[in-house]
Amino acid sequence: MSSTAFVFPGQGSQFIGMGKELYEASLAAREVFQEVDETLKINLTRLIFDGPSEQLMLTQNTQPALMAVSLAIVRTLVKEAGVEIKNLKFVAGHSLGEYSALAAVGSLTLSDCAKLLRQRGESMQAAVPVGQGAMAALLGAELDQVENIIKEAAQRDICEIANDNSPGQIVISGHVEAVNRAIEIAKSMNIKRAVILPVSAPFHCSLMKPSAEAMKPALEATLFKAPSVPVVFNVTAQSEDNSQTYAGLLVRQITNRVRWRESISYMKMQGVTKVIEVGAGKVLTGLTKRIAPELEGISIQTPADIDVFLKQ
Repeated sequence: MSSTAFVFPGQGSQFIGMGKELYEASLAAREVFQEVDETLKINLTRLIFDGPSEQLMLTQNTQPALMAVSLAIVRTLVKEAGVEIKNLKFVAGHSLGEYSALAAVGSLTLSDCAKLLRQRGESMQAAVPVGQGAMAALLGAELDQVENIIKEAAQRDICEIANDNSPGQIVISGHVEAVNRAIEIAKSMNIKRAVILPVSAPFHCSLMKPSAEAMKPALEATLFKAPSVPVVFNVTAQSEDNSQTYAGLLVRQITNRVRWRESISYMKMQGVTKVIEVGAGKVLTGLTKRIAPELEGISIQTPADIDVFLKQ
């Protein structure tokens, strides 16, 4: 596994029933869900498996829920399949997935991770009144084109790049009026597709400053241990060795763009040949194929997926 990276999904990958098959098959997975429930003092597991969907979609639920599924898979791999996480080349996570990555390599405890993500979700939701912010995906647009679009669209509002996901997939975030202007500009430039995303807040832009300020003391009070595997961070798109910098990087991540395309390219340049998505959905596996088609990419969600991974 010395040329393998584990990556962890972010918001948008959630669905009702994620992780259920693993929960039923694995004691190690059940222990993770139970610990998250006990830490947060809510029955998040029941919400993940049975819904209702609109409750799971609330950011403060979505974030710890996705992390719980990812960590249940990691715990199963380690405790029941004998996988040595320390043999990985890198780990990385998309937005909230960065917390999952840090917990997977022992930098964060599971309970600290759950508490931080619950608070992160609440603070992000509270940062901007409903209806004032928006996010949109610009598909088929290149980075320099989007830079020009948002400059023109912003006027006196905020309009920024939230996610540089892959070539031809860039997400913008900001005031709803500015984002709508950006969509119209993109259409006039014959950009393939420009669509508003069904999200509850304008993530990863400077409108999230109140959330960053709320999370700063909580993150600074958290003990981050040295990770067993190098972690590639969203805001720098490279691995950061000093765990004392992690709180600051996670604060910055709330208002800054997720540099996912650069993160995958960085890991490839450092010798990664296989990228394994650990958690719900296959979003990151799809992005890996667009960024670096020569990299092998698979996703692990179910016991059957674990069997396939172990046979490789």
